[in-house]
Amino acid sequence: MAKKSVEARQRKRERMVAQYAAKRAALKEAGDFAGLDKLPKNASPVRLKNRCQLTGRPKGYIGYFGISRNIFRDMALAGKIPGVKKASW
Repeated sequence: MAKKSVEARQRKRERMVAQYAAKRAALKEAGDFAGLDKLPKNASPVRLKNRCQLTGRPKGYIGYFGISRNIFRDMALAGKIPGVKKASW
């Protein structure tokens, strides 16, 4: 499990990105890069990090499922992910 402060920081960044998305798009369209510099740094979508939705783990993230490889393996073996089964040949 990730620390609660790290998860809270990530949620704060997600809210800021959503809040400033329209303004960022308008400034980019106008080519006003000085205006973009004045926006908060956390309003940039580049600062977001892919994290597991269940544990908050940043590494081993599988984007299609939105979870880390460890949780994916546990859920797949338990049969909780439809259409996924352990390979055998």
